[in-house]
Amino acid sequence: MAPVARTVAVLAYPGMSVFETGIVTEVFGLPRPELGVPWYDLRLCAERPGPVPVIGGATLHSPYGLDVLAEAATVIVPGVCDVHATPSAQLVAALRHAHRAGARLMSICSGAFALAAAGLLDGRRATTHWRYADLLARRYPAVTVDPDVLYVDDGDVLTSAGSAAGLDLCVHVVRRDHGAAVANAVARRLVAAPHRDGGQAQFIEAPVPAGADDDRVAGSIAWALAHLAEPVTVARLARQAHMSPRTYLRHFARATGTSPIRWLVDQRIRASLALLETTDAPVAQIAAAVGFETAVTYRHHFTRAMRTSPSAYRRAFRAHDGAATASVDR
Repeated sequence: MAPVARTVAVLAYPGMSVFETGIVTEVFGLPRPELGVPWYDLRLCAERPGPVPVIGGATLHSPYGLDVLAEAATVIVPGVCDVHATPSAQLVAALRHAHRAGARLMSICSGAFALAAAGLLDGRRATTHWRYADLLARRYPAVTVDPDVLYVDDGDVLTSAGSAAGLDLCVHVVRRDHGAAVANAVARRLVAAPHRDGGQAQFIEAPVPAGADDDRVAGSIAWALAHLAEPVTVARLARQAHMSPRTYLRHFARATGTSPIRWLVDQRIRASLALLETTDAPVAQIAAAVGFETAVTYRHHFTRAMRTSPSAYRRAFRAHDGAATASVDR
């Protein structure tokens, strides 16, 4: 079977929750002609074409089987029937075939177990829902399981944590394929955050109750976003929140799951992407525009967060802008 242009295949399996599949459908399945870019062609694929019973007593029906999934450009596994069971030999073979053919493979939540069973996570860093992380690590010791992140982008294989993290991963993939402006437009349609860093914590152990302190932290965050190019310190953020620095650090961590400095660096990196994509400004100028003291500091943090340099990111984006990459061409 010849590859179909820009196909995204998502696995449907008996007993699945339709939420994860709905995420994939919302991001990749809805037509978006207003964005002016070639969009995806979504196929819902089952191990056996026909009816697929789902949670709640409903039934989905798909004419597409694993042969279509194996030939897609992007293959998404939104979960498995049972994390303690071994995926079928047919599914494993289809996933391996897709990978050999150059497909991009993604998992949401327990879908990582299917990718691991196919050997596609061996020697890689990956994640899954925090409830299943220990089990994944025990069953597949060749996989480096990170239980603390929202998603892991390892190039041609991407894994995400629980359901909501799957949405973050899908929007991240749109950003990879089409750039920040298109991803932000999709996120606005979804009323979702345009970009949550994959390294963000999956959950906050002890969130503070809603109240005045939350509002003050939120106010300081809004202020920081409006002043990214300026020197922003914990002391200055704490003053905006009318707290002592020590109290502010505690409340900020509980409200966001990270530290103010890491959050600020991530926001500055995020703000720089649009400048790399849409301007020819020198890297040093972009670094200054988003608040980094030096271009060296900017490059260091950018490489840590994006696993590439600012210049390489710009070249890759410009190359994609001129000619669609293989990941969305098939």
